[in-house]
Amino acid sequence: MTALFSLLPEAVGTIDADSKQAILEQLAGRFAGVYGLDPVIVLERIEEREKLGSTGFGRGVAIPHARIADLGRPVAAVLRLSTPVAFDAADGMPVDLVFGLLSPEAAGAAHLHALAAISRMMRDEKLHTALAEAADGEALYALLANGIDRDAA
Repeated sequence: MTALFSLLPEAVGTIDADSKQAILEQLAGRFAGVYGLDPVIVLERIEEREKLGSTGFGRGVAIPHARIADLGRPVAAVLRLSTPVAFDAADGMPVDLVFGLLSPEAAGAAHLHALAAISRMMRDEKLHTALAEAADGEALYALLANGIDRDAA
């Protein structure tokens, strides 16, 4: 898809969650199932990062991220929540879109570039609205793939 990170269609979908912890657990499970990672390690690393400060980006978006040993390249997962959940975001707003990113431990600049690309996409008002209104995971993925390709150009 793009040189910055890999996003597979199976890594995108809508979930039900009632807490920040439930979101992080489902995100770790999605990463594990789609990319063949250990869900316990993924959850531990995401939680460690979250303890440094909320990854609640604002405007209903969270970008939980972490670095994982033995990962070949940055990978992403995107979860739309059926109902917004408090996430300790900087603007105090609940989150309804979670864009997770995992990078190899040694991917310093690559991790930051991927986060910046995700941040730019999530600030795009048209894309943000389209993601909120997408019918299903397949439609979400199509919108994201288009946005990622456009951002990489």
